[in-house]
Amino acid sequence: MKKLLTIFSISFLLVACGTSTKTSADLAVSTPIVTTINLTKVSNDQVPVVINPGRFTAETVTYRLPKVVQGTYSVSDFGKYVEDLKAFDYEGNELSVSKIDTNSWTISNATALDYITYMVNDTFDVEETGGIGGDTPFSPAGTNIEPDNYVLNLHGFIGYFDSLKNNQYTLDVTAPADFIRTSALQNVAEKMSEDGKTVTTSYFAPRYFDITDNPMMYGNLDVEEFEVGGIKIVLSIYSPNQVHTAKAIGETMKTMMEAQKAYLGDINSTPRYDIYLYLSRGDAKSPKGFGALEHHTSTVVVMPEAIPFEALAESMIDVVSHEFFHIVTPLSVHSEDVHYFDYNNPTFSKHLWMYEGVTEYFATLFQVDQNLISEDEFYAKITEKIQTASGMNDAMSFTIMSENVLDEPYASQYYNVYQKGALIGMCIDILMREESNGNRGILSLMKQLSQKYGENKPFEDDKLIDEITEMTYPSIGEFLQTHVVGDVPINYNKFFEKVGLEMGESRVETNLLQNSGALIFGANQADGSIYFNGLVSQNSFWHDNGVKPNDVIKAVNGEEVNIMSANSIFQKVFMWEPGQEIEVKVNRDGEEVVIKATVETSYTLGKTLVENPKANETQKSIRKAWLKG
Repeated sequence: MKKLLTIFSISFLLVACGTSTKTSADLAVSTPIVTTINLTKVSNDQVPVVINPGRFTAETVTYRLPKVVQGTYSVSDFGKYVEDLKAFDYEGNELSVSKIDTNSWTISNATALDYITYMVNDTFDVEETGGIGGDTPFSPAGTNIEPDNYVLNLHGFIGYFDSLKNNQYTLDVTAPADFIRTSALQNVAEKMSEDGKTVTTSYFAPRYFDITDNPMMYGNLDVEEFEVGGIKIVLSIYSPNQVHTAKAIGETMKTMMEAQKAYLGDINSTPRYDIYLYLSRGDAKSPKGFGALEHHTSTVVVMPEAIPFEALAESMIDVVSHEFFHIVTPLSVHSEDVHYFDYNNPTFSKHLWMYEGVTEYFATLFQVDQNLISEDEFYAKITEKIQTASGMNDAMSFTIMSENVLDEPYASQYYNVYQKGALIGMCIDILMREESNGNRGILSLMKQLSQKYGENKPFEDDKLIDEITEMTYPSIGEFLQTHVVGDVPINYNKFFEKVGLEMGESRVETNLLQNSGALIFGANQADGSIYFNGLVSQNSFWHDNGVKPNDVIKAVNGEEVNIMSANSIFQKVFMWEPGQEIEVKVNRDGEEVVIKATVETSYTLGKTLVENPKANETQKSIRKAWLKG
């Protein structure tokens, strides 16, 4: 998962991946569970669902919607969005149903159960914080019900019976005939109604995991397909005001994914990969949790529709490249906790540093490896991760945090998996390059793990570090035990020295809200005002246009600024593009000052990685192998 947070959260751009064991009951019954979703029968913004599980031999059964879904590392409670759940016997009579918790219902006299029905509310239009620190699912894991668009993250519509998670599922989705529909779930049939107004599409899923792992999008979509290295890529976009097109975004995605595939080489992949992009209108009932949620062979992305194309393309490269690299881990390399995921009472692997951290590292490194960004731009990205990680708990065991990620004090440190987790991947990569004279890196390690395990063979969580040590070098095992299992902070300068780099100060590009990650604004809680703090003098755009420290911001492009409105307004400021005309009104010592300017790229003085002029040939050689494979 990759998240795009609000300005007063930890950062703008963020990314998530997940335990039970099989029982004999799971494998005992092979009757497919027949499910239907009817998008033509929406009532009161709710979609009807029917579940027909076949015959039970037990007198009481439990039906559940997921509490947690893979990839989110947070509680979603999809049962909250289910209403009016009823069970019927073969004579059409209602059976007794008891709701035992937020996500679970028990059905009595289950031997007579024919089917159950219920209505499902969507999550998008009840979001308060986009599921980030709030009580609604993170938007890309959520659901949408509106006349011209349905985001069908199926874990929000279809549940499971405790003993039947490994049963096959069939799913019939009925929708208006003019709807475009996309899903990587196996399509086995389509049938048009006699009046030609609706089409029912039949899908097949080998087990419940495949229901949750294959999202769908229906409605007024723009779809673009292309091929990358033998992988069929399907990009589906919902842009309510037709601001952005699949063709334009598809060109960016194709270039990026061709570079990713070239970087991955012969590592196991997938025959098809789907990208679902929902562009939010930005109104009260629109999703607010911007970012992406990975699935094994697809990703769901939510972004603001108002974002300029260049900013959207940059964000899509950031989040989708991360999600696509998940085909390495956890698709090919994952623990038993991930493979036998318990949606109601999950346990978590110790190795978020690998699932999310190494994935994020790949998503950063491949760009310089494939010449999508310069070495200086790569150094700036690494520096930013170090700066962000330094603001979090640097003396916390990553394995302990991973296992307890739903609970405090660990839950609030989750974002660090994309910062320090990626830096852990970098350190392993540099160590392996040093030990092998540049011939091996962390990608070769992941390929080796992928060959040993693969999609259908999980590893034992407690044995992974020993296996990695055996596959690599004692120094790798020592590093993992000290800085990942242990809680000793990493001295990054030690690793940069190995590749002839050092921290130096230079003029670096920044944005109009921060200087190298530090906000240039403050808030006065007493009167609810927002002001420029002292750091504004070091931000070239604002400084050059006459802004001074302690200027109180009254309005931006005609919108009044205060603590309540700052979040939404500053998100717009973050998306300003060079050449755009802007107007900012400030109060300076009781007088109104109007600043009219044309947006330009802003710079600040900041620490960044630079090449050490005294680096020897060995250091330079390892650096070249590190950056260019």
